[in-house]
Amino acid sequence: MTRAELALLLDHSVLKPEVTERDIRAGADLVRALRIGFYCVQPYWVKLATDAIDADSARVVSVVGFPHGCDSPEVKARAAAIAVAEGASEIDMVMNFGALKSGLAALVAAEIESIVLAVQGVPVKVILEAAALSASEKQLACRLACDAGAAFVKTSTGFHPSGGATVADVQLMRAIVGPSVGVKASGGIRNHADVRAMLDAGANRIGTSASAAIIGQWES
Repeated sequence: MTRAELALLLDHSVLKPEVTERDIRAGADLVRALRIGFYCVQPYWVKLATDAIDADSARVVSVVGFPHGCDSPEVKARAAAIAVAEGASEIDMVMNFGALKSGLAALVAAEIESIVLAVQGVPVKVILEAAALSASEKQLACRLACDAGAAFVKTSTGFHPSGGATVADVQLMRAIVGPSVGVKASGGIRNHADVRAMLDAGANRIGTSASAAIIGQWES
């Protein structure tokens, strides 16, 4: 894989709550300069990010229910629709993993489906927060996401104290969703070795705030 091919698989993330307008514009400059495929920002910054990047070279991704997943399904669906109206081309929603752990699988399934329907035609990634789940809960979450029409499952927000993406989680998720649904590894991915490990495990999208370092370290 060349640096250019790698760049197209990256979701460059600028998601900390303290980021400023200057930070968002700097992220957009980086995305344009390195020809990164996706730029992931908080909902408030979607319009600015969309205006700041070249839509022909990158797409804006908005997070929804981030980072805890505890908003009501109606709020998440409305937030997703607003983000798309303001320029987001993909939605990364945080699943209500507390509800999943409570045995409320039907609620979780309905929530994911409501967001998929709210932004029809726009890819939805379901963030599992895998570090907070047991193996059986991860498997169930993947099945619910697939059945609800999600385009991707995603490991982590990167904000949970239990940790981010692991090779084992990516392998498990890929085994459950099969080849037709994407797997996004995100959370703690800082260097080219991390990226290679996640791609080898079955990820086909990488979320990271260390895009410049990773691309700079890539060997080809």
